[in-house]
Amino acid sequence: MFKEKILVIEDDVQIQNFMIYTLENAGFAVAGTVNGKDGIDYMIRKNADLILLDLGLPDMDGMDVLHRIREWSEVPVIIVSARDQDKEKAAALDDGADDYLTKPFSATELMARIRVALRHYYRMSGAREEEKPDDTVYINGSLKLDNGAHVVYKDGNEIHMTPTEYQLLLLFMQNPGKVLTYHTILRKIWGEGYGEDTQVLRSVMASTRRKIEKNPAKPEYIETEIGIGYRMREH
Repeated sequence: MFKEKILVIEDDVQIQNFMIYTLENAGFAVAGTVNGKDGIDYMIRKNADLILLDLGLPDMDGMDVLHRIREWSEVPVIIVSARDQDKEKAAALDDGADDYLTKPFSATELMARIRVALRHYYRMSGAREEEKPDDTVYINGSLKLDNGAHVVYKDGNEIHMTPTEYQLLLLFMQNPGKVLTYHTILRKIWGEGYGEDTQVLRSVMASTRRKIEKNPAKPEYIETEIGIGYRMREH
């Protein structure tokens, strides 16, 4: 029976043991290293399906490990760190991390983040292998986006969206559960020229929420990650 393999790169033995115990009980195959060099060597020699990566490693910064791995691999990487500054979280996500989990955390939250990252990875990998236009019908709760027909429905009723609102919603429907930083969204929707101009993003986000949320002030679908970006909740 195939078991997905998770590599834990964490120098705190207690935390590493907690994660390994949790993952093995959930049916994953698990490997662990306590420094960045061994983690990189493991990926080169044996590979893994997902990496849990601490930033405060004894031999090198976890961001350097992330950069090295991203040179050849798109395997999901979840940062697991005590660093909770918004700038550091945003930098890690912009540089290729799939999610950022701040210590301390529960086994339930750890497993939820892993499931989201793996689902997204397999879905995107399949889309790339097929090399065909994305005609997917995305469904999340009462939201339905038919990308082939270019139509959005809420509670079964078609809702009108501007082209930019549609592209913004599509980006989130393609990445449920994943934090998307302001920079990532601006680059994908408006292009590199918009840089850090978050005002245009906030404006379009506000109009999009008015159309898809029951109460835009308390969004159920696209939540704000303060100082970082936004995340679409899975329903």
